[in-house]
Amino acid sequence: MTTAHADAPSAARPDLEAIRDAARLINDHIVRTPFLPAPKLSQITGAEVVVKYENMQVTNSFKDRGALVRMLQLSEEERRQGVIAMSAGNHAQAVAHHASWLGIPATIVMPETTPFVKVQSTQARGARVVLKGETLAETQIECERLQAEHDLTLIHPYNDPDVIRGQGTIALEMLEDRPDLDTLVVPIGGGGLISGIAIAAKALKPDIAIIGTETALYPSMWGALRGDAVACGGNTLAEGIAVKNVGDLTLSIVRDMVDDIILVDEPSIERAVNAYLTHQKTMAEGAGAAGLAAVMRAPERFAGRRIGLVLCGGNIDARILASIMVRELARAERIVAIRVVIHDRPGVLGEIASVIGQLGGNILEVSHHRLFLNIPAKGTSVDFTVETRDAAHAAEIVTGIEALGLTVDRLDAAESHF
Repeated sequence: MTTAHADAPSAARPDLEAIRDAARLINDHIVRTPFLPAPKLSQITGAEVVVKYENMQVTNSFKDRGALVRMLQLSEEERRQGVIAMSAGNHAQAVAHHASWLGIPATIVMPETTPFVKVQSTQARGARVVLKGETLAETQIECERLQAEHDLTLIHPYNDPDVIRGQGTIALEMLEDRPDLDTLVVPIGGGGLISGIAIAAKALKPDIAIIGTETALYPSMWGALRGDAVACGGNTLAEGIAVKNVGDLTLSIVRDMVDDIILVDEPSIERAVNAYLTHQKTMAEGAGAAGLAAVMRAPERFAGRRIGLVLCGGNIDARILASIMVRELARAERIVAIRVVIHDRPGVLGEIASVIGQLGGNILEVSHHRLFLNIPAKGTSVDFTVETRDAAHAAEIVTGIEALGLTVDRLDAAESHF
């Protein structure tokens, strides 16, 4: 699948005054989220890092801002007729939430593969949810059909000047709190967030660097800027920015105002999600952590700079978050898996367990394999999953088991159970 431009009504890009007007419109209805120094992240990256916690909005993402600004512009007739949006994530939550308190009927079209928890959450906010299509292209067709049939107003997730100026209010707050920033690192999906931020930030501080970041599996804006028909697809943790179609309006703004785009791979995004959780004690979805992923992936590029990161969303499944934490422990060798072939006789397993315990390891799991054909009939293979302090401690435990006259094989994460 290649990138394309999303269709939306052509409109002039907003300016700084339009973004300031948006801030006045939503001031009483949007959380002015904290913008706080992150000393531990600064230590890791070598930059002075300050984090904007947009995961603390009512729907836990920045989408509240743009969706509300757009709906506040509707005429009375448009409000009566209702609005429609196509989304499987944060935009759906934002449109549903703000349409509800504004008294606007809202229809959200979602792919049939949308997790039930997201469907339920959107319905709980008062929206009518329509599940249609296996792909986003099929979902878009249904959205367009319903829009025309019921004369509904489309609330586009990014390629709309009102949405863009709503997202730009984030930059006003960041630079008001920290006018000394020299770099902003912003995730890119369709481009609405970085467009609004770039317009406001460059107007207030022309020399500030605006760096975008996309998942390497969906480099749509990166490709569009270069005129390349890049392939987009794959299962990414950053599904919130897994966008194949960039907007014509957002593309023009990014081309003029964004200094560079960094692509980040999946392990980098995982590490960033884990860093937010373990160091900042806050939840970031994959898209929300993409900015930090870029800084952690290329620390030499940002060393010594004063960086504002936008943690743009915190809607992550608890099971995925738990998996990420364990995977990061494995990468740091604080959880290791080893395989030992032993004689199948009483006491051997206890001897191994005693060595691990004496050396300070904590056994999390033990698994026997007696039917492997590469093991003698009177032998058995035993897998141990062990919690350790670090890589050196793991090596010490392996050496201790080998001192019993046994052969120890280290298993990588793909072979183990965690």
